[in-house]
Amino acid sequence: MTSDWSFTGGSRAIIVPNLRSSNLQRRSLWLHASWFTNPQLAGDAFTIGTAAVLPFYTLMVAAPRAELTKKCMRSSIPYVVLGVLYSYLLYRSWTPDTIRLMFASKYWLPELPGIAKMFSNEMTLASAWIHLLAVDLYAARQVYQDGLENEIETRHSVSLCLLFCPVGILIHVITKAFINTSRGSKNEIQ
Repeated sequence: MTSDWSFTGGSRAIIVPNLRSSNLQRRSLWLHASWFTNPQLAGDAFTIGTAAVLPFYTLMVAAPRAELTKKCMRSSIPYVVLGVLYSYLLYRSWTPDTIRLMFASKYWLPELPGIAKMFSNEMTLASAWIHLLAVDLYAARQVYQDGLENEIETRHSVSLCLLFCPVGILIHVITKAFINTSRGSKNEIQ
């Protein structure tokens, strides 16, 4: 590196790389998140997260009484994995304006325009999707386990929990009430 300086011209630096000391052929086997652009990382996380929960829903719907399903649904591993993925995406999407966008009112309550602006970022949207997947899977597991305990069919409710979780929970509550009423009237007849 050489430098020429003067009052009128300022400074000028010439940098000559030392190619002998750099190893241009060196390759790392480690995967770094910084290698991906935000849209690429967001898209990959979206796909991986969605694909990761599907086996659990498939087991709860296709084989609800199988020991494998019961064992898988007792596990906390999917929630830990989704939690780690969510935390990482949240970290990557966080900006200095995030809190201001979320709580824009003078009462520190969320406002829709701020939330809409925040979700215009693909990384934020991907983190919200992973959040929804984790919460929906957890709710589906609760519905599934309640169905096992009370001997109630839950396939329809669990299926709805995948994309329409509040509707799936509502349908489960209605199904449970209907079954319990039906069982009560059968006991009265006998």
